[in-house]
Amino acid sequence: MRAVAMLVAWAALLTAAGAPSVLRAEEGPPPTADQQAQPPAPPERWAVHVQATDILQYYPPFHSPYQGEHSFLPQGTWGNTVDVTLYAGVKPWSGGEIWGNLEMYQGYAPSNTLGAAGYVNGDGAKVGRAHPYARIARLFVRQTFDLGRGPQDRDSDLNRLASPGTHDRLVITAGKLNATDIFDTNRYAHDPRQDFLNWSLITTGSFDYAADAWGYTYGAAVENYRGDWAWRAGVFDLSIVPNNATLTPDFSQFQLIGEVEKRTEFGGRPGAIRVGGFITRGRMGRYDDAVSLALATGGPADTADVRRYRSRPGVYLNVEQEVADGIGLFGRLGWSDGQYEAYEYTDIDSTVQAGVSISGQRWNRKDDTAALAFAVNQLSAAGHRYLNAGGLGILIGDGRLPHPGTEDIVEGYYSLSLLKGLTFSLDNQVIVNPAYNRDRGPVNVVSLRLHLEH
Repeated sequence: MRAVAMLVAWAALLTAAGAPSVLRAEEGPPPTADQQAQPPAPPERWAVHVQATDILQYYPPFHSPYQGEHSFLPQGTWGNTVDVTLYAGVKPWSGGEIWGNLEMYQGYAPSNTLGAAGYVNGDGAKVGRAHPYARIARLFVRQTFDLGRGPQDRDSDLNRLASPGTHDRLVITAGKLNATDIFDTNRYAHDPRQDFLNWSLITTGSFDYAADAWGYTYGAAVENYRGDWAWRAGVFDLSIVPNNATLTPDFSQFQLIGEVEKRTEFGGRPGAIRVGGFITRGRMGRYDDAVSLALATGGPADTADVRRYRSRPGVYLNVEQEVADGIGLFGRLGWSDGQYEAYEYTDIDSTVQAGVSISGQRWNRKDDTAALAFAVNQLSAAGHRYLNAGGLGILIGDGRLPHPGTEDIVEGYYSLSLLKGLTFSLDNQVIVNPAYNRDRGPVNVVSLRLHLEH
């Protein structure tokens, strides 16, 4: 397969590899007495990593009495996306890190990343191209101030250098990054290169976080870790108009995000509860204003015609908990103001998700993972009226919506470890009422994923 050959070729050209992409330093349980007695891990002065992911997807024909500009194509459809990321980091001073990520993309997701609010390929950019192209994905500075309460070494990872540290700390990150590197993370459902693929499961679907068409933006975040608690706050740049590839040059349109995390234990096993909220300040359209204008002019509804400078709030709840050896449960709830169009991510105003992830250690395959989850997404009544008036959302728009419903998604995958750093996954997603439309579907998407990180 041409895409697989390209993935292998890119990986061969780059020489080092790492683990799942995160900016935030992962927090574990307090160190034991034995761990405190261990000498600190030698700090890294620099590091280079690479990841490569190839995702092949197919869905067979499905029931579709009509379709629109942003619909899933009703005939059997293939999609193939490839991305390769080079990570380079250096420690220029005590507690400081500078990281840059160069990312290559190629290919198209099925129906060119359109058709469902809970879209089926979280690793595919909204901008598909037949030939490979590269962009600077991240370029940021992180400064960590250790505040005491016992040692806690930080392990090497993508976008993180190994270094000794303390349990309590203050972390400041600024530059170009992905807001979900820091906010709304989840141990079991967050990385489409290794776990779930659906947009509704890799983050809270209604978390309309600031980003360009590739998922990145400029901004800064502060994190304060104290005991079993963490507080986070950030400000990030919005696109010049909703769902655009170009960011606002002067931060005149922006988003504020806050999150509180409480690390928990259940039967001595680790877990976490995170509560977050955001407010988006930018020029966005109100659904009912667009519908009223369309009735007056006779054309399809279009929020671009009624955009004004407004605020759009949202909140989310994020839970993860290990319940037995190698078994973790997770769930998220989310809500955002459904009067207005989604600005950056996808067309979801409220959502609920839950799932289970099981490590292969239970059948002597410690590096394998089996997981199953569901998500129920909803658009506001105003959003339904907008779509029924011919409006188009970020990812959806069937031309009309006479029979709206919830968009229901079930996804399961098995990730098989082939070699150290190389996994192959079989994934299946079923989407009932795609784009909230009870007249179309269901759509069954089968995916094969090859992921390399040495």
